[in-house]
Amino acid sequence: MTPALEVSHLTTQFTSGSGKVTAVDDVSFAVMPGQVLGLVGESGSGKSVTLRSLLRLLPRTAQIEGRVIWQGQDLIGMSEKQLRSVRGGDISMIFQEPMTALNPVLPVWLQIDENLRTHTSLSASERVARARELMDLVGISDAPRRLLQYPHQFSGGMRQRVMIAIALASNPKLLLADEPTTALDVTIQDQILKLILSLRDKLAMSVVLVTHDLGVVATTCDHMAVMYAGRIVETGAVSSVFAQPSHAYTRGLLGSVPRAGTQRSQLLSIEGTPPSLSAIPKGCSFHPRCEFATDICRRSTPAMLPQSATHAAACFHSDRVIAAGSPVGAQ
Repeated sequence: MTPALEVSHLTTQFTSGSGKVTAVDDVSFAVMPGQVLGLVGESGSGKSVTLRSLLRLLPRTAQIEGRVIWQGQDLIGMSEKQLRSVRGGDISMIFQEPMTALNPVLPVWLQIDENLRTHTSLSASERVARARELMDLVGISDAPRRLLQYPHQFSGGMRQRVMIAIALASNPKLLLADEPTTALDVTIQDQILKLILSLRDKLAMSVVLVTHDLGVVATTCDHMAVMYAGRIVETGAVSSVFAQPSHAYTRGLLGSVPRAGTQRSQLLSIEGTPPSLSAIPKGCSFHPRCEFATDICRRSTPAMLPQSATHAAACFHSDRVIAAGSPVGAQ
C-alpha cells in the first residue's frame, strides 16, 4: 500500500544569536491511508515544529530540508501559491490553543466560510448550509445561533470543536492535530478524541496526532513515533512499542504513566530535563539521562535499526532495554 504521506530526512533549523539551532533533525516517517500516527514526546522535543514544517507554517528565517511527499508531490519544493491550495484543502491542521488560533474579532461562521471560499466552489447559500452541517458534525447544537457568536462566547471544549469544524470544512484527506486536547478536562478530552476517530472513519482520512499523553496514544493511535531532542528515537505499531519498548526514553515514558487497577507502586521517572536545542549532547542525545548509557552512547549517534517488521529504535543497547521489560507489563 502506498503511504498517504511520506516524510524523508526532514530537518528544520532556526538562526539564533548563538548560531543555527536544529529543532527537527533528520526525521523520517510514513502515514498510511486511514491510519492514526501518534507523535509522542516531552515538551520541547520538536513535535509541533515537525507538524508545522510539513506545511511550511514557520517564519521565513526557518530553513527546511528533506522531502515531504503528498500525492506524488514534494511539499518542501512547492511554490507558495501551490502550497496554499494544499493547506486547508487536502491537508488541514488543528492548532494547539484554539483561543489564540481563532480570530477573536470575527464571528465563527466567517472563520469557517474563509476555508470554504478558498477551497470549494460552493455558492454563498451552500457555504452557509455547509457551515451549519459542520457545526452539527462536531457536536455543537443550535448552529444558526452559535455561528454568529465569537470565540470568547464558547467554552474551551467548544472552541476546540470549532477548530475541528474549520479544519474539516473542505473534507481533507490528512488531518494534522497538534495536541488538540491540551488544557481540556478528561471528559471533554475523551469526547474530542472520539470525535476525531469518528470523523476519520466517516471521511476516510489519515491523522497525525501530536501528544505527550501516552494514554491518548494507547486509545487513539494505530502507529506511534517517539521524539526526543528533535529526532525520532523509536517507531512502531502501538501494541508492539507498549509491549516491548526498545529505547530507554520510551521505556521511561511508559513507566511514568499511572494505571488504574494495578498494585500501588512508585512510578518510574526520567531523571533530569530535556536538553536545550542549542546545546544538544554529542552522541545519543538521551545519554545524560539514560541508565543504560555507555561510552559508545557518548561518542556516536545510534542509527534507527529494525526490531521487528513493524518496530524500529535508535539505541545501541536495545537488547538491554528489552531485557529490562516493559513497565506496562511489569505492573
